[in-house]
Amino acid sequence: MDVNETFRSLNVGLPEDILRRKIYGDFDRAVRLIDGRLAQEGVPQGLRDCMTAQREMMLRTPPDYPFTREQALARVRSYIPDFSEEEFDQRVDAGKIGWIYLQGQPHYFARFFETMCKAEPSFARRANFQMHGVESVAGVSGKEDRLERCTRLMRERGQVSNRIQIRAALRLKDEHFIPGMFLRAHLPIPAACEQQRDIIIEKITPASGRIDPEDALQRTVCWEGEWEENPEFSVTYSYVHTARFHDLSQPGLGIQTPASEEELAQCLKEEPPHIVFTPYLRDLARELTAGKEDTLEKARSIFDFITLNMKYTFMPAYFGLENIAENCARSFTGDCGVFALLFITLCRCAGIPAQWQSGLTAEPDFCGGHDWARFYVLEYGWLYADPSYGTAAVRADKEERRKFYFGNLDPYRMVANRRFQAPFIVEKVHWRADPYDNQVGELETADRGLRYEEFDRSKAVLLHEEV
Repeated sequence: MDVNETFRSLNVGLPEDILRRKIYGDFDRAVRLIDGRLAQEGVPQGLRDCMTAQREMMLRTPPDYPFTREQALARVRSYIPDFSEEEFDQRVDAGKIGWIYLQGQPHYFARFFETMCKAEPSFARRANFQMHGVESVAGVSGKEDRLERCTRLMRERGQVSNRIQIRAALRLKDEHFIPGMFLRAHLPIPAACEQQRDIIIEKITPASGRIDPEDALQRTVCWEGEWEENPEFSVTYSYVHTARFHDLSQPGLGIQTPASEEELAQCLKEEPPHIVFTPYLRDLARELTAGKEDTLEKARSIFDFITLNMKYTFMPAYFGLENIAENCARSFTGDCGVFALLFITLCRCAGIPAQWQSGLTAEPDFCGGHDWARFYVLEYGWLYADPSYGTAAVRADKEERRKFYFGNLDPYRMVANRRFQAPFIVEKVHWRADPYDNQVGELETADRGLRYEEFDRSKAVLLHEEV
């Protein structure tokens, strides 16, 4: 069994004595108790799998929360000397600064400062800190920015296409390399889908890499072997990405091939541990869609709920998260993948087929991992929703942009993954760095899966032109 499949039993839950230690942040004792339970006979497989996954989650969690209160305050004050403890506590209480207990003491999320700079433009200005990435760019007042231009052209022309070339690479950090060691590496590459065509894998280094079929649900190029020198695994690829404009005022225009019953059934199912129809989410979906008979309006209500109420926060590694969709609906915070999972789960609760897509945002001057969603309405076919870009539009006070991302996407994307928690064609033997998605690559030795901090990743757009 692929050890990453144990996450599907995460919702079973920990025994109470182990859970109390986890909440307190006594991970060493919690892991020791888990080891004792796993050594016993008669433990049900679901509970065994849950404890196996939880054990690894606890081992990986502390590095995501490195700051004590004093260290967190010092980080902010290095940019804003007069930042007060009261201001810090207000943001903690508002859920803008993530934290957990470690040995009973609060420890704060590694990227809490970056979260505040992204979510609060006024805070970023006060800190004189420049955030990079398209979601953070509000555009110049009175001047058409890149996203506004492409959405205008999509409305005028019906679609916009870009030819994009990207180089991605990963490499084990030298301090972990031993001559002759076995390494298995995966890097995401474009998958065949409605938006992408003319996919060309132009160069792979080393040349022995195995390329997945174009229809792989999480498409990669994979290398396996023993290496005398520490290799850089890299792939250069190009593709044409087409974003078609879906005019939601005119059903049936631009509809692509209708989905099959089998595909739609798959997109209505629960997929533990994160796409789960909990009582709270079922009730929330009913509340949001009450009085709405039209499928499109039901989905719009869900999108509006997320984009108009949720606040963007950087998240720790998904490896350590539990009940992602439901926790988002309780905390009203998340990132692109968290918002996408909540949208997908609420849609499925409401009987609307919805599915995951992810890969990269690929602009001429920016390339970064990103997640979004598709949903199906009979009169329109497959439509798109990007709740994260929707919340960014709210921050930028751009209501038309927010509305655009219900039904449509911009043409600055690379789609590598079309199902959440799909296995690789060449399966990993050990823990993945991300057991659910693949945006930046995976690396493992003969003995274990490597964590992100143990290998370097890079990605860059080499060519970007409209076609």
